[in-house]
Amino acid sequence: MTTKHPTSSILSASGARALLGSSILARLPLAMFSIALLVNAQHLTGSFAVAGAVSGAYAIAAAAAAPLLGRLVDRCGQTAVLVAGATVTAVMLVATGLAPASTPPAVLVALAAAAGMATPPLSACVRTLLPGMVTDPSRLPALFAFESTVLEVTFVLGPPLALGVGAIWSTGAALASAGIVMFAATLAFAAQPASRAWRPDPDAPRRRGGSLRSPAILTLALTEIATGAVFGATEVGVTAAAKALGSTAAAGPLLGLWGLGSLFGGIAATRLGGGARRSGGVILLLTTLAVAHGALMFATGSVLAIAAVILLAGATIAPTAASLYAMVDRFAPAGTHTEAFSWVETAGLTGAALGAAVAGPLVQSAGPTAAFAFGGAAGAVAVLIAVLGAHRLDDAPPDVVCAAPSHAA
Repeated sequence: MTTKHPTSSILSASGARALLGSSILARLPLAMFSIALLVNAQHLTGSFAVAGAVSGAYAIAAAAAAPLLGRLVDRCGQTAVLVAGATVTAVMLVATGLAPASTPPAVLVALAAAAGMATPPLSACVRTLLPGMVTDPSRLPALFAFESTVLEVTFVLGPPLALGVGAIWSTGAALASAGIVMFAATLAFAAQPASRAWRPDPDAPRRRGGSLRSPAILTLALTEIATGAVFGATEVGVTAAAKALGSTAAAGPLLGLWGLGSLFGGIAATRLGGGARRSGGVILLLTTLAVAHGALMFATGSVLAIAAVILLAGATIAPTAASLYAMVDRFAPAGTHTEAFSWVETAGLTGAALGAAVAGPLVQSAGPTAAFAFGGAAGAVAVLIAVLGAHRLDDAPPDVVCAAPSHAA
């Protein structure tokens, strides 16, 4: 297999460059919202408790609403949902950015929650369109690996960009400008022919339970909760370890190396064909992810040791994510592809929140090593879920195998 084959297949498809480019630009602000809401609320109120409530309200609302918005896309198409969601989200964020210091905390929480509930399901929409970009289904894993790799850029650049704009300009301006960029880029994405032409499958049965009626999708969602817990615990552990070593400022660069490692891992996965296609390969990737992140408990003695291990741990993320998303496309019941991707993404966000919530008290009582140990244990749970559901990930029901999004002529 040549190293250029998967990437060139994506970029040679008609409209692929504009579609992927606009989607990445639209998703860059999404990686900024949580931290931008946090620092802006703290600046306005002087309270980290209020700031945490504001940021948490956004995250919880976004996670809860994503599957509902995904189901709406599966029934109404992408254009209306994306445009309406981007409009509401941008208005809420601009209003928050312009809010004076006298704004009651409850209003800030409500604005953040409204923004989260309306946040357009861009990643789910993009991944729903990927199968239409190739004629050979065997190339899909490489496409998902490529998309996951490029998406890592937003996680590497988003938070520093939000903090940088806030420092140079103002925290409110950072939040408002992020909302405006998201709005404009989402409109550009929604205007792409592939997005506008995508139509729900009119013949798809509408059964109770939606995409979660598929045992495979349920298995993948549960796996994502566990892997999300790994990431949430790692974030807390790295921050605590840097502080314990007297290098609090090193936390940011260390987390950046984590994202950089994922970027490198995604590039490698793309060149090698996209990752795992069967349950055995997914189990191997999850095992590697669990071991690599759990190994951080042995690296808390120095910043350099953490840097080396977290770079390697990061390299397991994109290949694993790409493999899981390729399986979501394969097993989503007909007419529920966007909803299925949204459920898996929500599961990951929920797991990250749970991981951070558990790791915080562990760090307080036993130090950063305990947070990393918990992360490794959560990774082991992900492996166990995949092992128990292996048969579901290898045998798709007859009505799912051929399911694919329909496109207007």
